[in-house]
Amino acid sequence: MFKGAYTALITPFEADESIDEGAMRALVDMQIEKGIAGLVPVGTTGESPTVTHDENIRVVEIVVKQAAGRVPVIAGTGSNSTREAVDMTRRARDIGADATLQVAPYYNKPNQEGFYQHFSRVADEGGLPVVVYNIPGRTGKNIENETMLRLAKHPQIVAVKEASGSIAQVMDLISQKPADFAVLSGDDNLALPIMLLGGSGVISVASNLIPDRMSTLAALANSGDHEAALRLHYELLPFFRAVFMDTNPIPIKYAMHLAGYAQDVYRLPMCPLAPELKRRLESILNDCGLL
Repeated sequence: MFKGAYTALITPFEADESIDEGAMRALVDMQIEKGIAGLVPVGTTGESPTVTHDENIRVVEIVVKQAAGRVPVIAGTGSNSTREAVDMTRRARDIGADATLQVAPYYNKPNQEGFYQHFSRVADEGGLPVVVYNIPGRTGKNIENETMLRLAKHPQIVAVKEASGSIAQVMDLISQKPADFAVLSGDDNLALPIMLLGGSGVISVASNLIPDRMSTLAALANSGDHEAALRLHYELLPFFRAVFMDTNPIPIKYAMHLAGYAQDVYRLPMCPLAPELKRRLESILNDCGLL
């Protein structure tokens, strides 16, 4: 299940900041029609910090029902409270999610043993396969490889979304991991390098707009057609960089707005791009042939 390109979905909002359920359903259909391997609702790209728990589960429910078994759904149900993460994961299980994305507990910054116990408890009690999300730039603490390899021995901890930004760390992890434990890039810029080093795919922000191209990139890398994969990587690299010109998910959501998939609406403290960044992003999208 954990191979290829998965989309870290945006959460479209109406003008009043309520969830735009129609746009959410249309986005799911577009993603599947364009060949995405799987969907990841309510991660950071889905503005998880500013949706309520009930809204979080509602978005997962919409995606699960609209996907209707056509692709797996990895529900973002992580928390820096282990009890809360277990409860949210059980709720996602009950509505049919296939797995859960569990971010490293943020702000309270547990030690490595705390990480191990947190993810193990979610895996023991949540009822879903666990994809660990390591993103120290947001959470304030890195999950060290020694801890990740301990976690990889758990039968319900099946993959990591790796966004540490350290190729050295990724290489070390891939060289020691069990064969049935997947390493997925959490960074579009590093998706191809990580796959060429032995990773199996990417949980992508860029694929909100270009699921077909990200799916092709992953397929080329996984099939060994490295020359074609490199050409596509460099064609898309300006866009990969552009979607992080400001805090994610602001640029990708504006790109999706320009493409007609979502309104340019956020919940504070997220707010729209500055006018000059909007112009720059539009220019890059046009240069890359994406609008």
